Amino acid sequence: MTTAPDRAPDSDVLPVILNRWSPRAFQPTDIDLKDLLGFLDAGRWAPSAYNIQPWRFVYARRNTSDWERFLSWLIPFNRNWAENASTIVYIVSRTIIISSRTGEPSPVPTHAFDAGAASVLIQLQASHAGWAVHPISGFDHDLARAGLELPEDYQVHAALVIGQQADATALPEEIRQREKPSHRFPLEKLAFEGRFSPVEV
Repeated sequence: MTTAPDRAPDSDVLPVILNRWSPRAFQPTDIDLKDLLGFLDAGRWAPSAYNIQPWRFVYARRNTSDWERFLSWLIPFNRNWAENASTIVYIVSRTIIISSRTGEPSPVPTHAFDAGAASVLIQLQASHAGWAVHPISGFDHDLARAGLELPEDYQVHAALVIGQQADATALPEEIRQREKPSHRFPLEKLAFEGRFSPVEV
């Protein structure tokens, strides 16, 4: 997988974090289920408020019966490149919990935060193993929700497109130039001591 040597952190950020980026060029190769479950196992160890663990990972691998369904929910732009990937993992989370004290449902205000943390660990584990991951929100959420057969108290957040990175020449010309690690806003525009500052970024 291509690393990101041009990224310039302000401190000793771990290489596995700096080198994680979101390619779109993938080789149309299969992924072994053991490898995929290893990535998802990393997500299982994310921090979770009250250890509720609201995240769930619903996946399909290429050349399996569910692959075309998972692709069909993507917007056309994303489907054009994602169809070459090895797997798509939809990240969902439970929005309520049944109280052990009252037996009544209670909202889980951190369900999306926790699911996001789990998603990041999956991406870092996959990147560390030499796989590329591109998280996307560009899909029909209603169709995905119905197709995944989610209960009412679950929400779909994003999808992780995972595969072996290919050369940028595999992409259409119009997006080929975007196939490189992006940069981030300066830390002083994102982190504030004591109170929020409305700094333009």
